[in-house]
Amino acid sequence: MAATDDGHVTDDDIKQIVELAEKLRLSNAALRPETEMFERYVSRLDPRDLVPQVVPDSLGAVSSMEMGNRRKSKARRPSQERSQRLTLEQKCDIGQRELDEMRDDLQKLKETSERVVHNYKATIEEADVRLAEVKKASYEFDRDVAKTLQEKQAVMMAAEKVSRYIEERMKSKDTLIEKLRLKNAALHVQKRKLQLQLRQKEEMGEALQEVDFQQLKIENSQYLEQIDQRNQDLLRLKLQTGNTLQVLNSYKKKLQSLTLESKSLSGDIASREEVVVKIEQETQKAEEERAKAEAMNRKLRAQLADFHVPHVLGYVTAKDSHTQLEQSVRAWERKVEIIEMVLKTHTKTWNRLCAAAGATTLNIDI
Repeated sequence: MAATDDGHVTDDDIKQIVELAEKLRLSNAALRPETEMFERYVSRLDPRDLVPQVVPDSLGAVSSMEMGNRRKSKARRPSQERSQRLTLEQKCDIGQRELDEMRDDLQKLKETSERVVHNYKATIEEADVRLAEVKKASYEFDRDVAKTLQEKQAVMMAAEKVSRYIEERMKSKDTLIEKLRLKNAALHVQKRKLQLQLRQKEEMGEALQEVDFQQLKIENSQYLEQIDQRNQDLLRLKLQTGNTLQVLNSYKKKLQSLTLESKSLSGDIASREEVVVKIEQETQKAEEERAKAEAMNRKLRAQLADFHVPHVLGYVTAKDSHTQLEQSVRAWERKVEIIEMVLKTHTKTWNRLCAAAGATTLNIDI
């Protein structure tokens, strides 16, 4: 598109306008944070300090010369306000003050958050304590009253039991209230003493200054670091104690197993000692029998040495007489058995007769 003389816009003009708009946008983006910071700074100032001035030398006060010439500069104020800008020193001053204000706000927010967290922790601890007390009271009620009521069905006794339990609980609560009242009174006395001491220090000019609070904060942070270190040491010692207990339990188990094994081995040793004693006794008996056998052997050897074979006729005669004697013994044994049977038969007959006649029976042991 070529340039014309009838008022049309050319491409170069459009490019220049776009570049100028881009520069203005970047400049506005850079000035916007400064403007917002300045607005926050002005909003914190006292409205009485916001008096008109031509060229501010500082942001906190107005000089007497500027207040005297305020009427003279009224006429040229619009043109001057257009070109009025903050110097780099004033910007740095505003930024530093905003930074300090932000740090103060963060510190206040941190303190407020810490107080809220502390209150929440105290509330949680109080809830835990109350929950523990409720559980304890419920357990004691179940132990002292509920089980008794389940076992005993008498209504009057149950009512007396519940009433007695409630009276005892009320007495214990009254005792606790009295203790807490005395403790509260003691704390009030201590509070009044501390307030009196603080008032005396303030009257004597010994009140705590900001430096003292900063020193106390530093000491508090150091003590907190020491407490954290002690807590870490305590946690480490707890872990070491847990590991030591695990090792101790393992050694206890090993000791128990070794003790059982020692007992079993002691039993085996005792049984084997008994076996050894029995073997020694048997060995001693065997030695005695061996000695007897050797003596018998020597005696038999001596008899064998003195033995003479009898004549055949004498042996046959002795054998014949031995056979006859055995036959005679068997015959006599048979006769004795027959006589015993006959005796038993006659004895039974006699006993029946005596029983029928009412006389004394005869008992004969064979």
